[in-house]
Amino acid sequence: MTLTPLTPDSALNDDPRRYEHLSTIRLEDPDAVARAAKSRRRHPGLKAGRQNFIVAADHPARGALAVGNDPVAMADRRQLLDRLQMALANPAVDGVLASPDIMDDLLLLGALDGKLVFGSMNRGGLAGLVNEFDDRFTGHTAAALEALGADGGKMLTRICLGDPDTVVTLEATAKAIDSLAERKLIAMVEPFLSVRENGRVRNDLSTNAVIKSIAIAEGLGSTSAYTWMKLPVVAEMERVMAATTMPTVLLGGDPDGSQDEVFASWQAALTLPGVQGLTVGRTLLYPADGDVAGAVATAASLLHHTAEASE
Repeated sequence: MTLTPLTPDSALNDDPRRYEHLSTIRLEDPDAVARAAKSRRRHPGLKAGRQNFIVAADHPARGALAVGNDPVAMADRRQLLDRLQMALANPAVDGVLASPDIMDDLLLLGALDGKLVFGSMNRGGLAGLVNEFDDRFTGHTAAALEALGADGGKMLTRICLGDPDTVVTLEATAKAIDSLAERKLIAMVEPFLSVRENGRVRNDLSTNAVIKSIAIAEGLGSTSAYTWMKLPVVAEMERVMAATTMPTVLLGGDPDGSQDEVFASWQAALTLPGVQGLTVGRTLLYPADGDVAGAVATAASLLHHTAEASE
C-alpha cells in the first residue's frame, strides 16, 4: 500500500513548530500532565447496545512504525498528533488507546475530554527483537492508569508454543488483569497464536488459531469480571465470537486488502453478538488516500447504536 501524505487542506496546521509548546511544558511544568488528567471530563459510560469506536496509537512504542510499504510512516510525531486530533474531533470516536508518551501529549492538548482512555501496558516485545516473545510490561501500570482516570489497559498477548518466553508473558498478563480488576478497570487483552518464521514473528490468523488464543487468554487472571477481548477480523467470525462471552472490540492491524474490503469485513463482524466496537489505528490514521477524516467517518458509520442505548 502506498500512502498519500496529508494535504495542506486536511492538516490541522503545517507549522513545523506547532507542537513546540508541548516540549516547553514538559521542560518547565511536567506536573501539567497530571493536572490535565485530573481536570479532564470523563466519558459518560459504557452501555449495551452502543458500540464504541476507539482509535489506537501505541504502535511506535514497540518500534512498529511501518504502514503499508513505508517503513517509517508513523515516525513523525507531529503528523501522528495531527492525525489523532482529526480522528478524535469526530464525535463518533469514543476514545483512544495509547502508550504513555502519546497519551500525555493528548492530555496536554486537551484532546481527550469526554473520551474513553485505554493505556498500553506491555511494549517490551519490540518488533524484530531477538526475544520478541518476552513481551514485558514497560508501559502503563494499573496504578498509573487509575491515577490518570483511565478506563482500562490493553495488553498484547502473543502465544508461541515453541518459545519458552511465552509463559513469562502469560504470567505477567494474568497479574496485570488482576491489578486492573482490583481497581475496577477494564483489561483489554489482545491474544494471538504466533510463530517465528525466518527470524520474524507472524501471527496465525486462521480461524482455529484465533479461537484457541481466545480460550487461553480469557482464562488468565483470578477473575474475568473486567476482561475484554481485542480480536482480529478473520474468516468465520461467527465461530470466533462463539468462543467468548466477553465484550469484544475488533482490531484493524496493517491491512493487505483495499480499504473497501477492510470496511466490508468490519461491517459484517460488527453485527455479531458480543462485538462492542472497533479499536483501530493505522488503517484509519494512515489511509492510502490521505483522507483521515473520511476514513474515520466511514468506519464510524458501520457502528450499531440501538434506540435504548441512545436514550
